[in-house]
Amino acid sequence: MENISEEELHEARVKAALAAMPAEEEIEVIGTRFKVLSEPSRLKILFALADGELCVDHVVEAVGGNQSAVSHQLKTLRDNRIVKCRRDGKKVLYSIADGHVLTMIEVAKEHVHCHE
Repeated sequence: MENISEEELHEARVKAALAAMPAEEEIEVIGTRFKVLSEPSRLKILFALADGELCVDHVVEAVGGNQSAVSHQLKTLRDNRIVKCRRDGKKVLYSIADGHVLTMIEVAKEHVHCHE
């Protein structure tokens, strides 16, 4: 096998990194999603919704706070397509729109307890 220099190795790694890099638009969307997920009250809402749909009153009960603040956070999550809602009579029921979000926050939760 041919010996390659450290410089050639680094150049190959840069080429691989560039080839794997998402488009700028995708990076923007990913960054925005992480920003939305980084707010603690929104994370609480997502953990509350992890077992299934809830109406606003039950979300408020599960996460604390007041109805107005929870509704505002639910709107942000809905606007970013992280949660979805459906009407059931007079109630609006919220649920997770994309299971990948739950995977992301579960991995983050596991990482909190990771001792390297």
